[in-house]
Amino acid sequence: MRKLSLLALSFVFLLSACAPNFQKQNEVVQSKEKVKGKAIIPKYNISDNYYRTILPFEPGEARGLVVNNINTRYDLNEFETGLMRIAQNSFSTDKYYFREGQEIKGKTIRLWLNRKFTDPQLKDEGLKATENIGLNPVNTAASGAEPTSPVYLAHILEHDYLTKDDKGNVSLGGVSIGLALNSIYYYQTVKDGPVYEKKIDYAEMEREGKKMAEEVVKRMRAMKNLADVPITIGLFMQQSKSSVIPGRYIAYSTVDKGSQTLNDWEKGNEKYYLFPSTDAQEDHRDDVIAFLNFKQDVEEYFPNFNGVIGKAFYVGDQLQELNITIPIQFYGKTEGIGFTQYLTGLVMEHFPKYISVSVSITSVDGPEALIVRKANEDEPFVYIYQ
Repeated sequence: MRKLSLLALSFVFLLSACAPNFQKQNEVVQSKEKVKGKAIIPKYNISDNYYRTILPFEPGEARGLVVNNINTRYDLNEFETGLMRIAQNSFSTDKYYFREGQEIKGKTIRLWLNRKFTDPQLKDEGLKATENIGLNPVNTAASGAEPTSPVYLAHILEHDYLTKDDKGNVSLGGVSIGLALNSIYYYQTVKDGPVYEKKIDYAEMEREGKKMAEEVVKRMRAMKNLADVPITIGLFMQQSKSSVIPGRYIAYSTVDKGSQTLNDWEKGNEKYYLFPSTDAQEDHRDDVIAFLNFKQDVEEYFPNFNGVIGKAFYVGDQLQELNITIPIQFYGKTEGIGFTQYLTGLVMEHFPKYISVSVSITSVDGPEALIVRKANEDEPFVYIYQ
């Protein structure tokens, strides 16, 4: 028994010696923010497309508002990740570290998202005159009537970017702001009544968004910690509540350190398409044909199946990523493996090497397989879920 105990103890020491020391892989730094203390910067970054995140993670001040104000989870994901991509034009991933927005308080964002109120409306809302700072236009319609103006601004997202000095102190180095704009306005004329919808003209939405961006920057500059830092601000156009593809950033601008003036607006050049769809057929016919040929070959394997759906991501006119979902029911695991092998060949055959392609195969039991062929790679990654 004693020999067994010694052997077990030796094995524990061996595992301790061989285990990676994650503490040494992370860097402990001092925070120079309002609440001083120690923070951790992960040593390793999974990709140049992502920022290293300051730990411990602090949820953004407006985190609880997102679900109520953003139409779909597709919009939610793109609203956040798209803002990160825009920020990389000003804040490089090798120099700056990411933190969810902490500077604009949640209560302030709630007030900014309101409409402007008349004095009687302000009283009904139970707000003070100093809290009448909504960025959306006032509604002067009588009770039960259609609003005189839509709600343009649905949500405000803040991302903070921190820098580290030679002494290991981190401090705020820049801020990016996303303004989520409604392309369709949903409203009720009476409480608990039917929900109506009204399409907002694109030019009108963009014009109002830019006016709001100027006001947001002005207000940010009045805040102590934001008076001098560079700012990047983007206008995000939401899709409808029934959309299966996300919206996009239609424009973005920057504000130099210490300035209150926005630089020239840059036009957003990213867009998502549903494959197949009329819009995709009109704008990117050749890519849709390649997808339809792939879909046809899939249907040869399952003649009565037509559930192949693609989500295509474009930068300018160039297809960058194509994510395909295939929901299907298998009669056994071996059938699923065979189908996955067949699909892998189709991916390599139908789509050019310069785009990234992923195929997710699902059933009523959950995910069955995943195929990923990254851009310019000869071999795909294939995983069969057990």
